[in-house]
Amino acid sequence: MNGWAEGIQNAVQYIEDNLTEELDIAEISARAYVSPFHFQRIFSVLCGLTVGEYIRCRRLTLAAQELSCSDARVIDIALKYGYESHDSFTRAFTKFHGISPSAAKEQGARLKAFAPLRIKLTLEGGTMTEYRIVEKAAFTIMGKCRKFNTETSYTEIPLFWQEHYQNGGGEIIKGVFGACVDSDGKEFDYYIADLYIPAFEIPEGCSTKTFEAGTWAVFPYVGECPKALQDVNTRIWSEWLPNCKEYRLAGNYNLEVYFDEQHGEIWVPVKKIDT
Repeated sequence: MNGWAEGIQNAVQYIEDNLTEELDIAEISARAYVSPFHFQRIFSVLCGLTVGEYIRCRRLTLAAQELSCSDARVIDIALKYGYESHDSFTRAFTKFHGISPSAAKEQGARLKAFAPLRIKLTLEGGTMTEYRIVEKAAFTIMGKCRKFNTETSYTEIPLFWQEHYQNGGGEIIKGVFGACVDSDGKEFDYYIADLYIPAFEIPEGCSTKTFEAGTWAVFPYVGECPKALQDVNTRIWSEWLPNCKEYRLAGNYNLEVYFDEQHGEIWVPVKKIDT
């Protein structure tokens, strides 16, 4: 568990050391020894905000400190912290601090500060995470796919499902699977899908995705969604994985499997750690 916490903290420290530089998610996640795809999900669960939100909060905090105690021009501070124009910086700054950058220069201006994160994993209570390790043959899903950005996916994916059923998509794709598949480390493909049966034609607007044979950690959930699913998902990344000594994360994808309105599973690809 200490190694896990240290890896995430190393990534946070890298962010802190490079807040005035262009930050790349691949470089950040490399410090935690996981892929960008998994790192962004782990970070969101452990920290309660996305990587991008954390970077913005820290940059706007430091920008305010410099404006309040120096004669630097607003545009110079904006450029220093990654904003391409005075207007874009002013909008972000005002939304975060409640006052404009110019007002921040005035004596006694009230500013907000977002402190650097310190990752600390602790053991709490005897919560039980039920899971099983299974070997699965290669399989293919078929469904509707849309690309999402990690920053906005939390709100946009439910709208994707809503749109799917409102437009009659449930008649073609029931939605047994919700699959996240890494695209380029910054965006990912999300499938509303069923198991692909080769004997049937692929409907217009749909595509397939094949997952190789391999080992999966399977976590069941019971209860009303999305809360029941999200609760199990949180325990996977914050409790089970940090304490798992036999397996590590494998492919850059994960699946949600829906049996009915209150029963399902989360599938996470894993690989046995060589001893």
